[in-house]
Amino acid sequence: MTVDEEQCCCSGQCVLAAPDLFDQREEDGIAVVLVAEPTADRYEEARTAARHCPSNAISVHERD
Repeated sequence: MTVDEEQCCCSGQCVLAAPDLFDQREEDGIAVVLVAEPTADRYEEARTAARHCPSNAISVHERD
């Protein structure tokens, strides 16, 4: 997973949807990825967080 920092609008929706996968920097509120490659059972949570991002700043890169 990645977050486009320039596109992030700091809404925190990703943190609300997946607090074990995302956080926000205290200094500016930009989202940060805590787990770049979640386990297979966590990908749905990652996709949900990406869907809730109002600026579409989150990309989920799933493994084959």
